[in-house]
Amino acid sequence: MALPERFVERFREIYPQEAEELLHTFRERRRVSFRINPLVASKEEVLDELETLDIRVEPVAWYPYAYTADIRFRETLTRSALFASGAIYIQSLSSMLAPLALDPRPGERVLDLAAAPGGKSLMMAAMMADRGWLSVVEPAKERFFRLKANLQRGGVTIAHHYMTDGRGVGAKCPAMFDRVMLDAPCSTEAKFRIGEPKSFAYWSERKIREMARLQYRLIRSAIKSLKPGGTLLYATCSFAPEENEAVVDKALASFDDLTVEPIDPTVAHCRPGLTSWRKKRFDPSLADTLRILPTTETDGFYLAKLRKKS
Repeated sequence: MALPERFVERFREIYPQEAEELLHTFRERRRVSFRINPLVASKEEVLDELETLDIRVEPVAWYPYAYTADIRFRETLTRSALFASGAIYIQSLSSMLAPLALDPRPGERVLDLAAAPGGKSLMMAAMMADRGWLSVVEPAKERFFRLKANLQRGGVTIAHHYMTDGRGVGAKCPAMFDRVMLDAPCSTEAKFRIGEPKSFAYWSERKIREMARLQYRLIRSAIKSLKPGGTLLYATCSFAPEENEAVVDKALASFDDLTVEPIDPTVAHCRPGLTSWRKKRFDPSLADTLRILPTTETDGFYLAKLRKKS
């Protein structure tokens, strides 16, 4: 089954020069990617065990704890003792880019505002060497307990878990956090797969507009929760400018103490954020945000790094 016709039209409008090449990636099964968790095991221990399981892995150049393997090994990895013990966590490479861009440090107060299932929280805790304070927020009960279990299995002791709506956190915890991660709920366009109609069954432009309204309320909450001088990383797995640049542009217009920080283009397959979409012009600084392109290894992703002025 083909992708929704309207989605394809919009995609070609967003990426006019390379749309056909990128659309081809929606047919392919990506390599499985995972991250070694140094809070539970060393790289040497994990790699030795993978060799015992006869799983060939390839290191990821831009993050020393990340590896990929052929997709046929995914089930073996998820059933392994390494996975059960929290020594590895299966996570998309694009998702790993968000904590790297935010760069949390040991001893800081960090908030993950839409944290389930916990991959980014786990990675941030490891980057913090499990020192400091990590607040993780998730409103849905089932997802909240999955998040909590993942963090406990991953050896995280600095996490404080809150089953609450992220839209209210900024008012409850004003100017409290050094860094905030907001991987916002979105239309998940990057997860679409040709031949898997369930992956895009609920997609529509109306859904995009609904998500954009929720995302703006969440980013307002995130900004309010930041200390002066603090950093916010806003991310989605959508291609829609309404969910990405437009949300950040609206935040910049609403808060005069925000600036866009450049993000190191760790991966080669990325493009600057859009500075316009149809008749809408965005703040020129949005060219410093990043659009990660879909490839055989990475999902599409959007990253924006914002700093609150001191």
